[in-house]
Amino acid sequence: MEAEGSPDASGEKEVPQNENSDENKPLKDSDQEDQPDVEKSDTTKDFAGEEDAKKIPETSGEEKVKSSVSEEPQGEREVPSMGPEEGEGEVPSTGPEEGEGEVPSSGPEEGEGEVPSSGPEEGEGEVPSSGPEEGEGEVPSTGPEEGEGEVPSTGPEEGVEKPVENAEADKPVENAEADTSSVYESKSSSSKEPAGEGEVPPIPEEQTEEIMKPVESAESDYSSTQGEEEQEEDIEKPLEAEKKPEKLEKKISETFFYNYEDLCSQPFVTSDSGIPIYLLSLIHSFGYDCTKRANLQLLDSKTLLYVAGNQLVLLDLKTKQQSYLRSSSGGGIGVITVHPSKQYFAIGEKGWKPNIIIYEYPSLKPYRILRGGTEEAYAFADFNNHGTLLASVGSSPDYMLTIWDWKQEKIVLRSKAFSQDVYKVTFSPENEEQLTTSGSGHIKFWKMALTFTGLKLQGALGRFGKTAVTDIVGYVELPDGKVISGSEWGNLLLWEGGLIKVELCRTGHRPCHNGPVNQLILDEGELVTVGGDGYIRVWDFETIDAADSVDDTGLLEIEHMNELLVGKNVNLSSIVKIHDLGLPIWYAQDANGAIWKLDLRFSNVTHDPECLFTFHSGKIEAMAVSPVTYLMATTALDHSVRVYDFIDNCHLAEIKFKQGGTALMWAPRVVNPKGGLIAAGFEDGVVRIIEVYDPRGLAIVAGRTNVGNAEMRLKQAFKPHTAAVTALAYERNGEMLATGSSDKTVFFFAVEDKYEPIGYICVPGPVQALQWSPPSHADSMLLVLCENGFALQVPSPILREQDTETTYEIKDLPTQYFHFCSIKSRIKREEEIERREKKKQEEEKARLAWIKKQQDMGMEIEEEPEAEPVEEEPLPPIYIPKEPSPIVCGFYSAPGKFWLSLGGYDSGYLYHCAFSQVQDHISPESRQDEPFDVIPMENTEDNSIQRISFCTSKLLMFCGMKDGAVRVYPLQDKDLSADMMNGYWSFNIHDNDYGQIQAIYSSYDDRFLVTCGADSNIFTFSILSPEDIQRELKAKVPSPRGGLEKEKAAEDIEDPGAFSIENARRKKEYDEIMKAAEAQKDKKRQELITLRHEFHCLLQKNMELPKHMQLHREEFEMDHRICEEMDRQTAQRIQLVQKELAWDQEKHRIALQKLQKRFRDTLEFDTVVVHAIGSTHQISTYRLLAISERFYRARKQSQAGKRRTSKLGKEADQRQDSLKDSRQAVEVTKEEREADKLKKRPQLQAGVGRFGGNRLEQVRKIIEKADLAKAKIMQRRKEWDELYKGKPSDNYENPKDVQDIKEAQENMGDFKLKTATNYKIPEHMRMNAEKKKMQLRSLEAAIHEKKLNMNKWIISLRDLKVAIIEEINCLVQELKSIQSALNASEQLPIPPIPQLHPEETPEKKFQYDNNILLKFQQEQETKAKAAKQINELVVTFDSELRLLRHQKLKLDTQMKCADLRHITWFEELLLLKNFEKHEDTLQERVNSLSNDVEEMQWKLENYLTQMEAKKYEIIKLQEREKALYVTFQASLGENNKFASFLTKVLKKRIKRVKKKEVEGERDEEEDSDEESEDESSLESDEEESGSEDEVFDDSVCPKNCDETLFENTLQLREKRLDIEEALVEEKKVIDNLKKEYDALAKKVKVVQASFDTAEGELEAFQREKQQRLNELHVVVPLKLHQVEYMVNGELPNDLSQALVFTNQSLEYLQQRIMVLQHEKLDQRQLYKQARQQHKQLIRDRREIEIRIQRLEENCNQLMLMKFGRVVDLEALQTLSINTNLEELKIKMMEKEYVQAQELKKWEERIFELRQRLMMLMKENTSKLQQLNSFCVEKQGLETKLDALQNNLGAEFQGPRKAEIQERERLITLVQLQAQEAEVLKEEITLLSRKDGRIFPPPQPPPNTKILN
Repeated sequence: MEAEGSPDASGEKEVPQNENSDENKPLKDSDQEDQPDVEKSDTTKDFAGEEDAKKIPETSGEEKVKSSVSEEPQGEREVPSMGPEEGEGEVPSTGPEEGEGEVPSSGPEEGEGEVPSSGPEEGEGEVPSSGPEEGEGEVPSTGPEEGEGEVPSTGPEEGVEKPVENAEADKPVENAEADTSSVYESKSSSSKEPAGEGEVPPIPEEQTEEIMKPVESAESDYSSTQGEEEQEEDIEKPLEAEKKPEKLEKKISETFFYNYEDLCSQPFVTSDSGIPIYLLSLIHSFGYDCTKRANLQLLDSKTLLYVAGNQLVLLDLKTKQQSYLRSSSGGGIGVITVHPSKQYFAIGEKGWKPNIIIYEYPSLKPYRILRGGTEEAYAFADFNNHGTLLASVGSSPDYMLTIWDWKQEKIVLRSKAFSQDVYKVTFSPENEEQLTTSGSGHIKFWKMALTFTGLKLQGALGRFGKTAVTDIVGYVELPDGKVISGSEWGNLLLWEGGLIKVELCRTGHRPCHNGPVNQLILDEGELVTVGGDGYIRVWDFETIDAADSVDDTGLLEIEHMNELLVGKNVNLSSIVKIHDLGLPIWYAQDANGAIWKLDLRFSNVTHDPECLFTFHSGKIEAMAVSPVTYLMATTALDHSVRVYDFIDNCHLAEIKFKQGGTALMWAPRVVNPKGGLIAAGFEDGVVRIIEVYDPRGLAIVAGRTNVGNAEMRLKQAFKPHTAAVTALAYERNGEMLATGSSDKTVFFFAVEDKYEPIGYICVPGPVQALQWSPPSHADSMLLVLCENGFALQVPSPILREQDTETTYEIKDLPTQYFHFCSIKSRIKREEEIERREKKKQEEEKARLAWIKKQQDMGMEIEEEPEAEPVEEEPLPPIYIPKEPSPIVCGFYSAPGKFWLSLGGYDSGYLYHCAFSQVQDHISPESRQDEPFDVIPMENTEDNSIQRISFCTSKLLMFCGMKDGAVRVYPLQDKDLSADMMNGYWSFNIHDNDYGQIQAIYSSYDDRFLVTCGADSNIFTFSILSPEDIQRELKAKVPSPRGGLEKEKAAEDIEDPGAFSIENARRKKEYDEIMKAAEAQKDKKRQELITLRHEFHCLLQKNMELPKHMQLHREEFEMDHRICEEMDRQTAQRIQLVQKELAWDQEKHRIALQKLQKRFRDTLEFDTVVVHAIGSTHQISTYRLLAISERFYRARKQSQAGKRRTSKLGKEADQRQDSLKDSRQAVEVTKEEREADKLKKRPQLQAGVGRFGGNRLEQVRKIIEKADLAKAKIMQRRKEWDELYKGKPSDNYENPKDVQDIKEAQENMGDFKLKTATNYKIPEHMRMNAEKKKMQLRSLEAAIHEKKLNMNKWIISLRDLKVAIIEEINCLVQELKSIQSALNASEQLPIPPIPQLHPEETPEKKFQYDNNILLKFQQEQETKAKAAKQINELVVTFDSELRLLRHQKLKLDTQMKCADLRHITWFEELLLLKNFEKHEDTLQERVNSLSNDVEEMQWKLENYLTQMEAKKYEIIKLQEREKALYVTFQASLGENNKFASFLTKVLKKRIKRVKKKEVEGERDEEEDSDEESEDESSLESDEEESGSEDEVFDDSVCPKNCDETLFENTLQLREKRLDIEEALVEEKKVIDNLKKEYDALAKKVKVVQASFDTAEGELEAFQREKQQRLNELHVVVPLKLHQVEYMVNGELPNDLSQALVFTNQSLEYLQQRIMVLQHEKLDQRQLYKQARQQHKQLIRDRREIEIRIQRLEENCNQLMLMKFGRVVDLEALQTLSINTNLEELKIKMMEKEYVQAQELKKWEERIFELRQRLMMLMKENTSKLQQLNSFCVEKQGLETKLDALQNNLGAEFQGPRKAEIQERERLITLVQLQAQEAEVLKEEITLLSRKDGRIFPPPQPPPNTKILN
């Protein structure tokens, strides 16, 4: 491209037009690169200020670029380009090759004076100046690089209309568009878009304001400048216009509104078609796109705002009425957002170059239109807190982030946000110059930075570090700049500085939410998180804000404060807040298809979540319309089937199942005349028949409530398929139902009261649609359309002719196949050939016409040589896709013929197909069938027709498109033709991206049209005008069948794995086969049993024969080899069985081990029953389980908790001790203040030589004496202070008495019951779940210990029995041996040996078998002595057993009571667990507030301590100041005439130079610091003097004034100033401490009030908890003598009014009465004695006061007599010399000595200088005398000369010039010497002082020579 415009003679210039340049083309996706972490974008208008914008001249609104101020020299206004560094926000050029080429300048020399612009990578591109001089008017170009804010320009040929403004700034604007942002508007010229869509009306001229604005920036509107440069050419502009520093800019009026009718999208109607524009009118929207982000907004407390397809719905919550706003482009709506004031709301649209439209509420007028913010769609938008700015972010492909000044419709900043999907953008609530964006796998932090090239957007990409990368949907910016975001796994991520600071989770590393965190809100100081798990949790903001990682995992465990479970199966997407009647109300968007109303106050009056509306979630799979009334049914994968009334616009009924619905069909009239049956198919292959009826028609049943207008009931369920049911169709006579599925089968059912299966056929592909032939066809045929391009036609199977016993498959059903073969490429080829032929014919026709014209003009036509043949482009190839295009819908046209609509490559046509007659010899897969006719459908190449339906009269064909549009084709004939398809009506209804229409049907009477789409939306329309609809139309719900209420509910198929009908038949067949096989096996077994019985009979007969006739057993064997073979086979089988059962054997062995471990190893004691030997008594042990490890751990934790509690108590005590110590320290400081003064007295110097040696000794003695006196006085004061400290105040009360009174007030007078309403639970008796658990553990431990002890005693008794039995055995053996030697007559019966019962040793059951038990031995006689011993052993054991049995019975009673108590405590534990969460919350709040109060009290005490310390420091400083003045007065002496002057010097306020605290400041501002130091060092004290009338110089000691005293005064002044500065600092510190103390005191009051409130709430909660505990039933076993509640001497039947009271408590109360009476008498006596003692003490005090008064009077009289006045004796005793004054005097003497020595030296020097001066003066005097003599001699000579020459030489008369100069030189020399003398005198004077300043002597004038 070359520059055509150059400066001409008139000084005008032209701007080259670049319409065809690549600069004007939008950037392709391939040209965009990934953006760096930090990006900047140039401003289109200076947002922060005008300083940077003035560097670049602003382009006007015409087709020219203004030059900058031409008066400036070359190069003065150059703008440096940005460097190529990463993230610096380069402004690339838009050259032809990625902005790297240069555009030559139109100035005199190419490339001179240009401002280089940063290219897309290296910043090479430049945009030259258009001015006539170099360096003027440079306009940096804006390239397409990521992060740059360009609006790509499009030429007029692309259908973009540009606004044009007048070129003259000082002339009125004519024919200008109202778009003051000068961004072009998109206007559709394609037939794809409906007419009128996208047109933005202009702003009227009267609605703009003209203001004169200085030329600011060439970047004011890049898109406007580019667009206007493309529209006009060769527009001239006067040079004067260039030099104007101002331009005319328009501002949009605040009261301007657009016209909605001009703005909104309208239906598209083919021209000259005669179709009315309002063919369809929207009535109602039943759906809700719940999966769309942020698709729920609030305008006020009763108006909800959400997007439904191409409409914005405003829903009135009270009336349930809907209002609609259509999109302006027809491309859909991407995002909605509401202004903070709720006065405006913004709609971000979708489509090519979409707009953002701002509407005013409640008028709903379009207020502003924002253009050029993105390429295709807006993804999110957000207003800032003040509502002045709007941030928007686009979707693919540009992802452009744009900041708008929306009221002026101007872009402020723009930048590419990211290279992937961006979900959200928000302004920071605290700093509106910061933004945050988040999206797919990223989060980004932005800020508006003011650079030297203007305002830019800088973005910093958040880095995940060790954390896994996650999509971020929800986040919130904290006030301190941190950002907290959610994650996909449910944890919270805290971002700081672009990095993850910490990842937050719950205790136990549980996620904060079980699913993604979709939204985070900072509300009233609390963080609210909204999760996909249905929970809303509230977290402590301060805890999260201060969170930090504690280990390498980066995780920090926290717990939420409150939570709300909205409901099961709830997926919360977002929530919004509004205040209604002062109460906050939240509305929630549920992604599972609901809108909820929530109360998040978390108080006692919090309402439960309320579900306001329910919808389908996700894509609506199918829809059906009632054939008899205005009802429709829908189903989706959300497992529900819903019925709607589209006359009353309400949802009637809903029924839910286990699986999602995929197909739906309303039974026709012939099947159910009432229209009350619906057939629904589901994804698990089940078909359900559902009844719809009016429940009000049923018989009234008791208890039936909430009867609605309609109900749904499952009538029948059957499963014909193994995969999802995709199509349902009733045969035209209603006798048959066909179901199709993706399992490639079509099943037929006979329609009766119960649907009976007929059979199924297999088809070549998944079924897409089913359609029975219409009644006009002779035969009833079923058209089956498959997804993979197959179409089938089968006749209806004949009922009851199918054999369903063997299989349900119908194999002999005649089937016709059609396999679609693509002909689209051939059609395109033919169209191209036809186009070329037509073109050739037109060229030939034009040639012949030219020849004829030439012949008519009489011109001869020469024979033209044959033109060389032009090589034509090849024709389009024939293309057939490898995978066939899917069939989406179709319908019958004639018998054997049908129309198809295909997707994919073959979309764009309707194909007319027919079934071939040749079907037998060709397999379906190998067929290649082509349609015999096609109808091209306009604008359907990439937008296929998804659904087709007809009205009842067949005059209208309704088409549902893939992009969500509805098309209506009017038909003149039932046969479709291309002419009929030319005219149509189209309107975008559903979402253009994902809202393809799933179903479209008209009502039974053709009055209404209903559509449903994949965007979850359902719309109803009136056909023609709404006025044609009669108001009396009413939907009638079918009445119920007779006896419906008595029928049992149909059995549903809930198991997804249930068998289908065919599989169930196959399973039944297999079961029958197996049953027959088992029967055959049983028959063979019976035969074997019979043979075995016969063989046994033979063996028996053989045994009955004589032995010689019996056959041996071996003889029965026919062949021994048979037995051997059988044994071998048996062994093999045994081995095989062992191998087969090895796994089972091991399994059972392990199971046995597990059982033993579970039931035996945990058993500490089994039940052991010990029987008595001589009686029937017995005693058993307790079956006792061992205490688990968890029990021990819990006990340890409880003990550790006690230790922690004691530790916390110790810490609190330590804090209190520290407070006491600090107070005591302050008191000690006050008491020892005087002692500190004595210790800190300055020690006088010892080495003063001969100055004041004796004086020092005198001073020392005086000081010692005064110190002794002061020490005595201080000791006395200390004793008095201690005495007064011990004095009680008038309000003093003994703490013990106070405590006793408090206890008496609380406990005396009544015995408070827990059931009383005013019962206050003591702190130690408050019970919670943890304490109750500890009680239960203690009770269990006590029960276990007692049972264990009893078991040990019983086991020891059993062991005793075993020992006794062994001893009895020994005795019996001894008896046997004795009786064997006796006669039989003397033998006595031997006592039986007792045996152990099996239950006495239960452990042997697992060790031995019962066969090992010993039998009783034979009874033998024994001697009486041994028998007696045995009997004694038996009696002793039995008595022990009876005693232990009695103890065990008592223990059993105790254990039963303990069990009852355990049950009660466990019930209390369950109840306490319900209260635990709320109680913990309240207790934590109380503890937190208590800790806060204690902490604040501690701080208050600390502040008081610090203030006391500072006051003490101030007192010390004040005493030092007093001492300084006393020292000064002592130094003055008496009658000092300079006293007034020196006092003024001492009290004078002077400015003192402070030292620099920071050295860096001196380095940064060195020059200013040097000047300030010079000024401060040269400041004169005369500026501020103590007297306004007299100004004195305190830098020079007056004459006759003692210089030592003057120096001493200056030093004292410095000390005074130091003290005053210290006082000021201390007072400031005290003031600050007091302010902090007061602020903290106020805060303490607030926190204390909160603490009291929290305590009250906790007390009320404890009372409520106690009431609930009181409601529990407690079993108290009592004996009759314990019941003392009698009525008329009898025990009443009702003991509910009785009180269970312990004897000890009752006795205590009875004794307490007597004790209180005695205490009362004692207290009276004690009071009488105390009163008498009080009177005596009062009398003694009066006497002592009188005595003290007399002594004081005597003391005063003595002082008057001695001193003449009353003096302070303590001060008199401590009176001594002023040590400071003495010290100063000694120092003064030392300094006088030193200064005398120095003065002597200076006097000697002065003497030497005076001698030199005298010598010089003498020398000069001699020279002057010599000069005088020379002059006299000269005069004499001149006189003589005059006399000799007479009158000659008159010119020499008078003085000569040389003499005059010599005289003047000598005079100057004398004056100079006099000045030097004066200087020397001044120097001598200054040297006599210490601080004298010596100035350099004045320099002699130039050219002055000093005579030697």
